[in-house]
Amino acid sequence: MEETMSTRTAIVTGASRGFGRATAIALVNAGVHVIGVARDREQLDAVQNEAGAEFTPVPADAADPVTAGRLVDTYHPNILVLNAGAHPLLRPLHKYSWETFSSNWEVDVRHVFNWTREALLAPLDPGSTVVTVSSGAALQGSSIGGGYSGAKATILFMTGFAEEESNRAKLGIRFVSAVPGLNAGTALGHAAATAHAQREGVSLDSFLQRLDPTLTPKRVGQEIATLATDSEFDSGAYRVTANGPTPVD
Repeated sequence: MEETMSTRTAIVTGASRGFGRATAIALVNAGVHVIGVARDREQLDAVQNEAGAEFTPVPADAADPVTAGRLVDTYHPNILVLNAGAHPLLRPLHKYSWETFSSNWEVDVRHVFNWTREALLAPLDPGSTVVTVSSGAALQGSSIGGGYSGAKATILFMTGFAEEESNRAKLGIRFVSAVPGLNAGTALGHAAATAHAQREGVSLDSFLQRLDPTLTPKRVGQEIATLATDSEFDSGAYRVTANGPTPVD
């Protein structure tokens, strides 16, 4: 029987807030059953109240390799959206310690590695999709983001390597990265915009005028959901824009 959207199951990490929350709700609205993973049960319950019965909250640490293996084995997803990440400190390089500098490597990169590995080992069914959420900082860097830019760039590399392994083994799993730019509609994005404005000596309002006001977290979530459900998007990475996904050159 041909698979329909209503038979699909997605796991979304970092689903309790920001882009993860918006993506989970967009997928539910597209007829996908969503397993939402995050550490905060109360916030996950709030997502379920909005999304309805097709959202299943799972309070867990997405960076824990046991979480990845257990949930892939339990739910047999067709879609993974790997969005979880740490909020970095926002300060110049010399004001970091190695521990604070590497926080995004320990969470963002580690969790993408664990889940991607499980997707290939299981393996997910042919036709499945894994979307990793990177950042525009991976393409242009950030002088006050510590290891954030490098971590997000590594996610782009890992996604490409996973696609190569899927092709070599003829698994039929599509791996693609979503690359949203700075978005002040999320807690992290607002903090980053504030820090950049202060560093440049401009007002926050002036800095925010450079950003696209139509690219809200809800819209970003919708575009990530599109990448997850539409196999015609067959490039390795896409910028998330208000006009739809655009391939990264």
